[in-house]
Order: sequence, then C-alpha cells, then structure tokens
Amino acid sequence: MSEQHLPWLDLNNIDFPDAETAWEEPNGILAVGGDLSEKRLIEAYCHGIFPWYNEDEPILWWSPDPRCVIKPDQAKISRSLKKTLNKNKFVVTFDQCFEQIIDACAAPRIELAEDETGTWISNDMKQAYLSLHRSGYAHSVETWLDDKLVGGIYGLAIGKVFFGESMFSTATDASKVAFITLCQTLKNKEFELIDGQVYSPHLETLGFNLIPRNVFIKQLDDLTSQREKTIFE
Repeated sequence: MSEQHLPWLDLNNIDFPDAETAWEEPNGILAVGGDLSEKRLIEAYCHGIFPWYNEDEPILWWSPDPRCVIKPDQAKISRSLKKTLNKNKFVVTFDQCFEQIIDACAAPRIELAEDETGTWISNDMKQAYLSLHRSGYAHSVETWLDDKLVGGIYGLAIGKVFFGESMFSTATDASKVAFITLCQTLKNKEFELIDGQVYSPHLETLGFNLIPRNVFIKQLDDLTSQREKTIFE
C-alpha cells in the first residue's frame, strides 16, 4: 500500500482530516503518523477514527464506510446462548483485570473458539490503552469460569458511546456472555450506541448492522459532545 498521498499528522496538532476524505480502497484509511497520546485518541474516536496498523508500520488511522454498530438494546441472543445465560455458569466483572484482557486479545488466536475474532495489538497500542484505562476512559469486561479468566472485551466509553476494540474467548460463549452483560449495563446507563468498527460475520450474529459513515459521525457529534467518563460496576 502506498502512503505517499496520505496526509501526515502533526505531532503538535491533534486535529484530523475530515473522515469523508478517507480512501475507498483500502476502505477507510485516512491518515498516517502522529502518536497514541490520550488527547489524540479521544479526539480520533469522537470523530469516528481509530488506529490500526502493524508493528513495523507507522501509525495508520481509519474511518471505514459503512460502519458496524449496534444499540445496546438490540443485541441478538440465540437459543443456545440463552441456555448458557440461564445456566449462570459464568461470573462477569468489569475493570478487574484490564491488562490481562488486552494481553489475551493480543495473544495468538489458535486457542480461541471458532466463532471468536480478535485483533493483533502492539506494545505501543497496549500502553496507550492502559493509559486510557487509568484515566477512566478504557474499560474491560471479564468472564470467569471456576475462578479462571475465559473471555472478555475491552474498549472505550466516551459520552454515551462504547467503542469496542477487541474480544477473546477460550470457552464456548464466554465472550458472548461478556458482550450481553455489557449491553445490559450500557442500556441501564443510558448509552445509545456501541461501535464495532468493521463488519465481521461474528459481529453480525450478535446483532450489529451497517450504517453510512456520515450518519455514524453525526450521531457521535451528539453522543460524545460531553465526553464524560463512566464508572462500571
């Protein structure tokens, strides 16, 4: 992929190009460079932009069109997942071991259940999101079975939007239970939207759908205008 025509971000300026200027191919690539500072990351997410790159690349920033999203009250619960939930065999917690969750999401995918997806996470990315966790923006959901961590999710909560980053599972339905619990909690806290970033068949099974990027960004303008933090319990 050639980067010569992508705008380079100024280290002294956290502003981004308009998301509507993102490339169609690769879908959504918008800019390159900058850093992973807290201020820049918050600015990015509130404008529908996120970092995604390999360790041997400069930071790449994306805003794909369409966007994969779901409202907290629209999660799909399959018959088999409903049975799992009714059994109450998992214990679900919030923000108990954020670093373990991000490490598990970054680990090789070979041990994951077939329907789980994840993203590779560099050490720089890990440190950036650990900083966001310490400042109260990044959160984790943990699923436990017999006192063992078997699944979870992490992402950012800004205003009334939860921006999902990655999930993992080493036990059937573990990440799905974490997701359903997250949706219920977000609904109770009057969140309006969960961002899944890019479409995947797994997200579709959970109820995510695609909306135009311009619609998504317009919603963000309203839902993240206060940029308040949320405490999960």
